[in-house]
Amino acid sequence: MKYLIIGGVAGGATAAARLRRNDESAGIILFEKGQYVSYANCGLPYYIGGTIPERDSLFLQTPESFAERFNIDVRVENEVTAIDGHGKTVTVRRADGSQYVESYDKLLLSPGATPVRPPLPGIDSEGIFTLRDVPDTDRIKNYLTHHRVRRAVVVGAGFIGLEMAENLHEAGAKVSIVEMANQVMAPIDYSMATLVHQHLRRKGVSLHLEQSVEKFTKRGSVIDVHFKSGQTIEADLVILSIGVRPATALAQAAGLKIGEAGGIWVDDYLQTSVADIYAVGDAIEFPHPLTGKPWLNYLANPANRQGRIVADNMVWGNQTKYEGAIGTSIAKVFDLTVASTGLAAKRLKQFGIPYRSSWTHSGSHAGYYPGALPLSLKITFDPESGKLYGAQSVGYDGVDKRIDQLALLIKNGGTVHDLTRLEHAYAPPFSSAKDPIAIAGYVAANIINGAMPAMTWREMQEADPATATILDVRTAEECIRGMIPGAINIPIEELRDRLAEIPADKAVYIYCAVGLRGYLATNILRANGYTQVRNLSGGYKTYSAAVAPAMSDANLFTKCV
Repeated sequence: MKYLIIGGVAGGATAAARLRRNDESAGIILFEKGQYVSYANCGLPYYIGGTIPERDSLFLQTPESFAERFNIDVRVENEVTAIDGHGKTVTVRRADGSQYVESYDKLLLSPGATPVRPPLPGIDSEGIFTLRDVPDTDRIKNYLTHHRVRRAVVVGAGFIGLEMAENLHEAGAKVSIVEMANQVMAPIDYSMATLVHQHLRRKGVSLHLEQSVEKFTKRGSVIDVHFKSGQTIEADLVILSIGVRPATALAQAAGLKIGEAGGIWVDDYLQTSVADIYAVGDAIEFPHPLTGKPWLNYLANPANRQGRIVADNMVWGNQTKYEGAIGTSIAKVFDLTVASTGLAAKRLKQFGIPYRSSWTHSGSHAGYYPGALPLSLKITFDPESGKLYGAQSVGYDGVDKRIDQLALLIKNGGTVHDLTRLEHAYAPPFSSAKDPIAIAGYVAANIINGAMPAMTWREMQEADPATATILDVRTAEECIRGMIPGAINIPIEELRDRLAEIPADKAVYIYCAVGLRGYLATNILRANGYTQVRNLSGGYKTYSAAVAPAMSDANLFTKCV
């Protein structure tokens, strides 16, 4: 049996190694149009910033070591330019331009994705880069070495954009982020992204949200980034992190089916529309387990899993189905960790799926043990059954283990009630007796069963003090640092003695710092005959972050002329 693999990173390399383990006698050829295989592209920003000091650390295998270990014919700088699915051949172009034809019994496509580079005037100017592979990394690193980069602009605030912002900051540059949307990190909801906005501003990063780039111009060594709003910002280096697109040109030319999301269509066994041709990784689309709708998922973990599954199916026949991915992701943003899994509220709204949300703010471990840090969780769930749809977490410690547990429950159809039944390893340095996940489950369960009539920060923002009493049950000292407009302050400890100050014929909207005291106050009022009582989920912490303006550094702006 002769297997050909197109693409030597992530899914392609994993599939090649698994093919050899499955079939020691098979002929396996791995084509990679670049110079490198099996490298850590997720680590590229950290090499640029110096966190990873040695370039060689990025390479899990060299072409030579990979070929020797797995007895695979690794052909770098060999680009497959055409596929004949009926004749079962591919046409390959070498680095010197010469071409040849190679036959196959089964073929795997793992071409990945390509960076979006819109045709903006000046986009090809010196000092403007994308970051997708090792050559991109070398170009950026070389530019930083030979140029004085005091100001850097990152266009796009996704994972790579924020990681590059951090690493350019570490390299000594004043960093500005430009993003068309009203928030950073599209996979998470706005209310959680605002916690990231606060942290970025504290680190001195300038945020220019709801701004789109019109063009770039050069003035000597300075790059002027022009916004459609009529403003400009100066930079010595620009990173384009606008997004990626699945690399489907080769598949399209070969007549393979392209799906509605724009990726290569594959079935449950990761086989394309043409017999004996399979595909994995960033280039494919696959139904989301929660919506059933095809989507594009640019993450390394699913690509590697797909590579293992597809290798088994190529050797043993189509026996193992791929279950799909729910999009579990995580990123380091300076001192913060930001993670998400499943469907955010905005996606549920987009698909017309009924849902409820809850926000909770806990400590990463027991508060009495030194070093406990804030950890915020938002979960989305079915308002009746409590089935979990998604989760997002922002914090400084312990975010990863919580999001991983939530991802497993979501992928296996778990509910908010399962969150309370999880047994967590507990000792004061690691968690609390009631883990943040359990607290999120208890709060969500109370919302479902009506024990806590909850309201969102958006609903509180729209509340009219003329028709409802907005009640702040924090201490007077806490209120000095900020209150919701129109609120009255009655600390929870004084509430029972001051009920006469709260009209019984109006709705009462309660809030505290994070939601717990508000829940207690809700119970007190309801027990005393108040019928229109609601508690702000996530409390003032969620509200204040969500309504804060995402300010830019006005000093960096000049008018276009």
